[in-house]
Order: sequence, then C-alpha cells, then structure tokens
Amino acid sequence: QVQVVESGGGLVQPGGSLRLSCAASGRTFSSYRMAWFRQAPGKEREFVASISKSGGSTYYADSVKGRFTISRDNAKNTVYLQMNSLKPEDTAVYYCKPVLDDTGRTSIGSWGQGTQVTVSS
Repeated sequence: QVQVVESGGGLVQPGGSLRLSCAASGRTFSSYRMAWFRQAPGKEREFVASISKSGGSTYYADSVKGRFTISRDNAKNTVYLQMNSLKPEDTAVYYCKPVLDDTGRTSIGSWGQGTQVTVSS
C-alpha cells in the first residue's frame, strides 16, 4: 500500500505560484495513477488533477485547467503540483492519493495530513 506525505504549501499572494510535492513510500508507486485533491474550509474535498502511471496522461478539474500542472518522478516516488496564477479561491488543504480513475472517484488507502495553501494579499 502506498503512503504519502504532502509538502510545499504556504502563504502566497494572488497571482503567485507554489509547487507542492507528494512523497510516497512503497515499491509499487509507479503502479498507481496519482491524484491531487483539495478541501477548502466548510466545503467538501474535491478533485484537482490526476496523472497516469507513466506520467504520459493528465486530467484536470475545470477550475484549475491552464493554471496547474501535475507531474511525477517515479525514480523519486514523488508527484508534484505546480500551481500558477493562484486565486483566493484556491485556498485549501491539498492532498495526494493513489486513484483508480481519471477524476479520482475511487481512491486507494488513507488520506495523508495534507499541506495548507493560503492565497491572500
């Protein structure tokens, strides 16, 4: 089973950028499609982006398309989320997790502790 640790969050001004990292344990990391999710205060957790096992295929929520880029390095057991042109509505705790489908409807294992992203002037 893959266990994850998210990092890279912080406070950033609107229009700024952040790069999140998700370090995964386990030799089966490259066997899973990976996804990022986020949960804003008072809202349900939502899908952000996913990437195929090889990294050749990606899928994004409409709200982040064109601003966020998901990538992975299987040699480092790490998945990344580059976030550009950040908006206040991107403020949330961000999580990563192995998933079985493009939009993360079915995920595997337990949630990590997440990393807080706050977009504010």
